[in-house]
Amino acid sequence: MPKLKAGTILPTPAEDAAITAAALADTDAQPFTDAEWEQVKPLARRGRPLGSGSKAQVTLRLDVEVLEKFKASGDGWQTRINEALKSWVRTHA
Repeated sequence: MPKLKAGTILPTPAEDAAITAAALADTDAQPFTDAEWEQVKPLARRGRPLGSGSKAQVTLRLDVEVLEKFKASGDGWQTRINEALKSWVRTHA
């Protein structure tokens, strides 16, 4: 059992049984079955979103004026640099 804060009062086994019986008697709040728990999925993931798997992380040195121009156009500047490079690749294939 995890360490509890000082002053925490735990129910007695009789109180715990009474609480459980009252909860089970509520038809609007029936506990999930094991099969239902197997289908439960989290609503959101913690941390950064998963990548597409089609990109590679690199370190790239750019001229300051190029970087400032892309950053000045707001959020998404890295995506815009990627689009500009893809456009160059398509026209120089």
